[in-house]
Amino acid sequence: MSMLLCAIQRAWGFLQQMQRGDSSSETHVRPLLGAEHGSKSCRQLLCLLSFCSRLFVRARAAGSKYCKRASMDVKREGIHKKAVVSGAAFSPGLTYSCKVREPAWQAKRIGALRVEFSQPVNLEEVARINPEVKAGGRFAPKDCIALQKVAIIIPFRNREEHLKYWLYYLHPILQRQQLDYGVYVINQDGEEEFNRAKLLNIGFAEALKEYDYDCFVFSDVDLIPMDDRNTYKCYSQPRHLSVSMDKFGFRLPYNQYFGGVSALSKEQFTKINGFPNNYWGWGGEDDDIYNRLVFKGMGISRPDAVIGKCRMIRHSRDRKNEPNPERFDRIAHTRETMSSDGLNTLSYKVLRTDKYPLYTKITVDIGSPNS
Repeated sequence: MSMLLCAIQRAWGFLQQMQRGDSSSETHVRPLLGAEHGSKSCRQLLCLLSFCSRLFVRARAAGSKYCKRASMDVKREGIHKKAVVSGAAFSPGLTYSCKVREPAWQAKRIGALRVEFSQPVNLEEVARINPEVKAGGRFAPKDCIALQKVAIIIPFRNREEHLKYWLYYLHPILQRQQLDYGVYVINQDGEEEFNRAKLLNIGFAEALKEYDYDCFVFSDVDLIPMDDRNTYKCYSQPRHLSVSMDKFGFRLPYNQYFGGVSALSKEQFTKINGFPNNYWGWGGEDDDIYNRLVFKGMGISRPDAVIGKCRMIRHSRDRKNEPNPERFDRIAHTRETMSSDGLNTLSYKVLRTDKYPLYTKITVDIGSPNS
């Protein structure tokens, strides 16, 4: 059908040019009409082709809601220009926005996934079965232009086995979602209390030094989505992605919960001055982040409870990540502290950056609670 539609549209284009008096088009179409036929025949054929083309366009559009009208970037003969697609056939010579190609890549998605942690993961094998992932954990689709550039930030310390599972499951999912993405593991050096939110701030700052990301997904290393329709991208409102965790019986523990995996655009993140830097130890920072969003007039968007399912890798509490006894007091004062604690007061030192086949690992010295 696509080839026939392309042929009809091409002939239609030639006939329209003939009507405007373009002599070069006559060499393509006039032999088909015969020398004795004049403009009347041309107009009749034009009407017929127009009707057929519209009929095929409507048939295509009825098959997918995504093909009705979408913006795309077109790369043709070295020239980039903006176009609008209304169910038109796709041509292999053009480069489309991934949104226009959405029906094709939706078909590649699996939906609900079986996620298990019983078998060990070999990262060399993971790299082998993901050949399109480049050094440092970078990927971009070849047949379309991704609508967002996504940096995935993972706060990390001494969780190598969990990271292997994350890479094993997430890289195939993210590629099926056709994201232009990079994976950044922000490794806290030293023996001080763990500071998840500060590591996420560092990941935001360091990722922007490498690429013009416009979306940031902040993910714990032990959380794996159970449905690849849960797209790791940004929305008009901050997105909470891990809404249905097995740890909580596949439901939200409370309505304000914003922990686990979340996505914020660059604009949304900077609007709240990033995340707080002063939550040392476990707990509290995700509620502080929620408060920041609310105080800046933003809401939380979420997938439904089925698509938002995820599994947590069971583990004992990490050493030097004990519950923060100051967390409740800090949460109560978010409004007063958010303008003076965040991106504008971020201080750290990069000790080492390693580009592995599946991810970028940035080891940092983030100081201590008393520094």
